Amino acid sequence: MEIIRLDRLDLPELVPYKTLRGNLFDATGGFVADSPRVVGQLLESGLTFYSLLCTPDYFEKERRRIEAAGVPRVYLGERRLLETIVGHTVHHSVMAHLKRPESVPLEALPERIVMLARLNNMENVGAIARNAAALGVGGYVVPAAGPHPYGRRAVRVSTGHVTRLKVHLYDDPLETMARLRKMGYALLAAEASSEAVPLAEFGPVPKRWVLILGNEEEGVPEAMLSHCDAVLRIEMEPGVKSFNVATAGAIVMYRLRNL
Repeated sequence: MEIIRLDRLDLPELVPYKTLRGNLFDATGGFVADSPRVVGQLLESGLTFYSLLCTPDYFEKERRRIEAAGVPRVYLGERRLLETIVGHTVHHSVMAHLKRPESVPLEALPERIVMLARLNNMENVGAIARNAAALGVGGYVVPAAGPHPYGRRAVRVSTGHVTRLKVHLYDDPLETMARLRKMGYALLAAEASSEAVPLAEFGPVPKRWVLILGNEEEGVPEAMLSHCDAVLRIEMEPGVKSFNVATAGAIVMYRLRNL
């Protein structure tokens, strides 16, 4: 492991820490994550690290885990220096530059999957990943053109737990749904529709299922709904239209897991 002590941040090797915001990845598929909690999860994930950028105190505290994770290069700088990367005091003593996992084939996914229609909010993508990991839903099927679960903000909101999920990127939602059905999955959508089955009344739950969650504004597209085996709604008090998509997903995943 190479250890490099910094007194400036204009090295070419540090460019990813300055530029990989939002949903951006570099040419190697690299992404950046930050905060001790998130990086701590990543150190246990088996993912490939390119480097860490951290304070000397963090490095000494976590040196064994960093070495065990096979981090090849560690840049050390004082907190005041590292804060200049983002321009304000949000640096949490450590940032990591890692290689994004490849999209896994559908055939490699587990029995419980959550599938997203095109969401717009990266925080929701991260929150759903965290909920799925907590509830034992190990597959995450997301549109290739939408916010990526390994985008910086999504990783942070998932607190690094996205690494517990097998992620598949799709191009055509209907083709993907058809393939999943042929593999024996039941296709279930969560949608706030009066025609949907109340969640409390749904059952029995099939062994293999895909929960489809829709866009924050428009819900699950009608074309996808028409190809589902069941559409489920969460019973709510009159006058309340819907939950946030991440909250709704958590409720339905919990119910399906425990029926």
